[in-house]
Amino acid sequence: MAECDKLAEQGRRFFLSRGAVAAVGAAAVAGTIPAGAAEAAPAPARIAYPVARLANVADLQPNEPMPISYPDADSPGVVIRLGTPVEGGVGPDGDIVAFSTLCPHKGFPLFFRADDRSLTCPGHYSRFDCEKGGLQIWGQATANLAQFRLSIAANGDITAIGVDELIYGRVSNVLA
Repeated sequence: MAECDKLAEQGRRFFLSRGAVAAVGAAAVAGTIPAGAAEAAPAPARIAYPVARLANVADLQPNEPMPISYPDADSPGVVIRLGTPVEGGVGPDGDIVAFSTLCPHKGFPLFFRADDRSLTCPGHYSRFDCEKGGLQIWGQATANLAQFRLSIAANGDITAIGVDELIYGRVSNVLA
């Protein structure tokens, strides 16, 4: 029993000494952080996404996905005009969105279902809601679908300017 008490006391001493070191370090750092730093603007993105023209508003028909590649030729996707304003939608009606068509679970190619406006994986049946920013609604995937950030020019050109999630199979969305 005495050995057990001795080990417990050593553990307490170790914990308290390491806690004291951490407290001193935190106090030293606290004096060096400028006031209001917690409210500072977020750090800029680590990836500089390419700007790429995908299509023109006039090229799109409601609920008919147009195949695209973004941010590079090895990243298939679709741009879709859904016909009603949606989350992340752009264009005159706020109804144009673009997504990666690689399932975030295992990379199977997704297909569009016009009846419920979802992208569906034939591999393990994951489904992603195009009206809700690629939110997963069913299946094995553990992440939402990567949505491409878009902008619209005055002439109707649809341009991709970034990606909001990691594209399947990558450690970085831009392979440069």
